Amino acid sequence: MCRNIKRLHNLSPAATEEEVRASALQYVRKISGMPKPSQANQDAIAAAVEAITALSMTLLDELVTKAPPKSREEQAAQAKARGQAREARMRAKLAQEMGT
Repeated sequence: MCRNIKRLHNLSPAATEEEVRASALQYVRKISGMPKPSQANQDAIAAAVEAITALSMTLLDELVTKAPPKSREEQAAQAKARGQAREARMRAKLAQEMGT
């Protein structure tokens, strides 16, 4: 679940509220253990997501860095390369297990 939470600080262009909300939702789902909350818990989950979104937006606005903003394209390319490397390792491990 949390693998979907992306780094949102110091990006060019800056993170949108929608991206922050999506990360907040993933966080709340992870810590609550409820990917799909029951109707009885929907209000509590929604309130938590809104609160975390607001706090996260404040945090991102207040963080200071001297580093140049990271390119979203570069970040996406690096993530794709990591995924391909992970898949290659898994395939090699599976091939090794099948061969033994």
